[in-house]
Amino acid sequence: QVQLVESGGGLVQPGGSLRLSCAASGRIAGLFVMGWYRQAAGKQRELVASISTDGSTNYADSVKGRFTISKDNAKTSVFLQMSSLKPEDTAVYYCNTKPQLYSWGQGTQVSVSA
Repeated sequence: QVQLVESGGGLVQPGGSLRLSCAASGRIAGLFVMGWYRQAAGKQRELVASISTDGSTNYADSVKGRFTISKDNAKTSVFLQMSSLKPEDTAVYYCNTKPQLYSWGQGTQVSVSA
């Protein structure tokens, strides 16, 4: 049973930074493309960043240049470094494979507000 546990969210002012972590059991980060998704209130969940098994990355246009996805060498954790945060980045952030193969974790709330 693969488990995904996200952490690192919080309340930050516009322009601030946060680093999200995802602990993924089963070393799936070494087997699959991993993604960070987010879901804002009243909106559909969207993919914001992904990292392939070879380390190549892709980003949604809305976060390109501001967010960086990475993973550790043990393939047990995936990270999302978020900088220059905007109010529109406010959402619950989740990690999962791309495409989604496993149940969603509880997510971590990111709130960007002055």
